Amino acid sequence: MICEDQTATIAFLSDPATHGQNTPVRRVETHISEIFLTRDRAFKLKRAVKLPYADFSTPRIRLATCEKEYALNAPHAPGLYLGVRRITRAARGGLEFDGDGPLVDAVVEMARFDDDALLSKVAERRELTSGMVAELARVAAEYHAAAPEVHAGTGAENIAGVLDINRAGFATSTVFSETEVDALDADFRAALQRYAGMLDARESAGKVRRCHGDLHLGNICLFHGRPTPFDCIEFNDRIATVDVLYDLAFLLMDLWFRGLPGHANLAANRYCDETGEDEGFALLPFLMAVRAAVRAHVTATRAEDQGADRDRLAATARRYFDLAATLLRPIPPRAVVIGGLSGTGKTTLAEALAAHVGAPPGARIVESDRTRKAMFGVPGDTRLPPDAYAPPVSDRVYARLGERARALLGAGATVIVDAVFDRPDRRDAIEAAIAETGTPCSAFWLVADADALRARVAARRGGPSDATVDVLERQLRRDPGPVRWAMIPTDRPLDQTLRDILDRLAPDQDGPIVEQGTPRA
Repeated sequence: MICEDQTATIAFLSDPATHGQNTPVRRVETHISEIFLTRDRAFKLKRAVKLPYADFSTPRIRLATCEKEYALNAPHAPGLYLGVRRITRAARGGLEFDGDGPLVDAVVEMARFDDDALLSKVAERRELTSGMVAELARVAAEYHAAAPEVHAGTGAENIAGVLDINRAGFATSTVFSETEVDALDADFRAALQRYAGMLDARESAGKVRRCHGDLHLGNICLFHGRPTPFDCIEFNDRIATVDVLYDLAFLLMDLWFRGLPGHANLAANRYCDETGEDEGFALLPFLMAVRAAVRAHVTATRAEDQGADRDRLAATARRYFDLAATLLRPIPPRAVVIGGLSGTGKTTLAEALAAHVGAPPGARIVESDRTRKAMFGVPGDTRLPPDAYAPPVSDRVYARLGERARALLGAGATVIVDAVFDRPDRRDAIEAAIAETGTPCSAFWLVADADALRARVAARRGGPSDATVDVLERQLRRDPGPVRWAMIPTDRPLDQTLRDILDRLAPDQDGPIVEQGTPRA
């Protein structure tokens, strides 16, 4: 509902003279804001609307909301948020910034950045790199680590509140029929019942926090070269006080919706690597579905206010709605195990494969190198001393791989386990751990020419693996015993190896995929 005519405010902010310039001011509209872009500043105005989830109906409310937006965003985006400007009535009847007259409106003032720096634009240009995504996952983990815990009800009640807001949001447009909204809402309520225990346990563990609330690519920019979230939800604490994985799920859903499943999976895995998250991974398809529904009703509401653009926005809202329904369909978990000597490309293949197996955003990758680093409390790219690779330590690492796989599968997540597995007992142990969950398992042994392995290991720079050519030579001399896992050559392009694996993971395959043979050096 529109509550007030802001024509005079819009004219004031659109006038180049207001900003001491003679070049046009660019105006950008969103469903709840108007943004005015000058040469080096951006001024964000709240639209005078009252919606089920946002009230900007009076100047005083809009001023308080601007002040809250600045307070919440500035710590996470230093230098981007500059302050709050009051728009007041001037003595001669016009408008001015921060005058002594009556308050008319308020804006948040920000440093302007190039539109091309928005990660949504970077993604549209297909220039979003794996490095950017990994860094963004770290930024999100840091954001959530600093966010205050909130204990105001159970985890299931928290998500139920979001579903209530979604249901009310759908009522603000005519894009979707009441029948289909009822059906989607029923599917959401049934899924919430399935996940209620897990959500409640997470709330008790402090995973419900005052988060960003709107963490999609359009609200993240490259600022001073670093992915920087901005424009968090400030107008409704209930919407922004959520499980940290629900906050992350908006980013994952956005990447998936844009046709970037590999990036969605990478973001999910790197975030979970940073935070030590495992069991909650199984919640991501459901939480992504909730986020898709949010986007559906918000886009549908925008469509109601548009003329010629209505059909396009309504079609986009429909795509989000259909994605939400798809994400709610249960997909049984499965396990994939990838073994082979150093340099065979286990981690590269696991990362390429992960988005293709399991429910979106794909599989959780349980990697021996990152698991070892986590056990020592260091980042994945930190080199460990030789004693961190002593046999007793490695025994603990492999045991931990089994524990993690068992817990993830038990929670309902699909898992890819990646390690050398050059001993029969370790191969038997991971198969036994997976078998305890009753989950289908496919196991692969990667092979390549020894000289190719030496060249690959020698050329490595960075990454979680500490393996050297000397380590590889010891592996080559060791007898791995009989290997029953499917032999997969990796001395060919990655896409061919990936297709080979995917063909073997066809839906009609049950149980471990095994082949007789021994590994080739």
